[in-house]
Amino acid sequence: MKVAVFSTEPYDRKFLDAANAAAGSPHELVYFDVRLEPKTALLAAGFPAVCVFVNDDVSADTLRALANGGTRLVALRCTGYNNVDLEVAAELDMKVVRVVAYSPYSVAEHAAGLIQMLNRKLYRAYSRVRDDNFSLNGLLGFDLHGKTVGVVGTGKIGVIFAQIMHGFGCHLLGYDPYPSPKFEALEDARYVDLPHLLAQSDIISLHCPLTPENHHLINATTIAQMKDGVMLINTSRGKLIDTKAAIAGIKSGKIGYLGIDVYEEEEELFFRDLSDTVIQDDTFQLLQSFPNVVVTAHQAFFTREALNDITTTTITSISDFEQGNPLKDEVKLPQKVATPT
Repeated sequence: MKVAVFSTEPYDRKFLDAANAAAGSPHELVYFDVRLEPKTALLAAGFPAVCVFVNDDVSADTLRALANGGTRLVALRCTGYNNVDLEVAAELDMKVVRVVAYSPYSVAEHAAGLIQMLNRKLYRAYSRVRDDNFSLNGLLGFDLHGKTVGVVGTGKIGVIFAQIMHGFGCHLLGYDPYPSPKFEALEDARYVDLPHLLAQSDIISLHCPLTPENHHLINATTIAQMKDGVMLINTSRGKLIDTKAAIAGIKSGKIGYLGIDVYEEEEELFFRDLSDTVIQDDTFQLLQSFPNVVVTAHQAFFTREALNDITTTTITSISDFEQGNPLKDEVKLPQKVATPT
């Protein structure tokens, strides 16, 4: 089957080609560097399937343009699907599949890396030594041992992150509407409500999907409930944090450290080289200016193991669609519950 693959980088081609070859090369993968959006959807005309990434625009207009060109499958090579208008996809009888799970160690380990980067000022230390500056002034950190870490979202990634922090000797507080026995089994780990977690944690790490209910979960109100000087980590979804509220928290000293791998307006920034341009996002530029902020460009998932999982799952889903098999990773429109009259 012909598949139009959008937002591709050299690593996408390498891993998708390898997964396709391992499956017997059943598909013709045609790569496009551009992001999928209404005006680029015409490139997929005649393709039964498209393969897209986390920041592609799979809105109503895009879906209708794809459907007019004969596309019947949208394969997301990522876990999140908040960029897809599922209602319109269902209306057009267009199937949507995603990667339900990939190496959870990739994101959990990256979150732990951001903590150490911020705590021990590794980004400053590296730059100083490169300039033959061996002073330790301004590099003071703290022991992670004995600190309280709040884990918001205790799915596979959140549990592994908790296990890593348990290894450092941290006390663990969890918040999740769906408690995990694996989290509860960790020594010195317990579930609490969100206000308690915010008030008691020295470090807060977000490991939850983006839903309409938790959009801007971290906002002026929830930041005010945190400890002074708290460390906040986000490797999940950018829109979990109200960036302007976070900036206000940094200025006031309420947030002492901020480490993010995602940003709420990242669609126009991440996964491209903008080093020769003037970035127009003033909020992002201000965020970058703080010495206690570390931003990475949505790379937490970026390990060999995770990319192998992602591309293998994607190729399998495309093959299942072509062969008429059940789509085990299909994303369906949630059923609306009728209101009693």
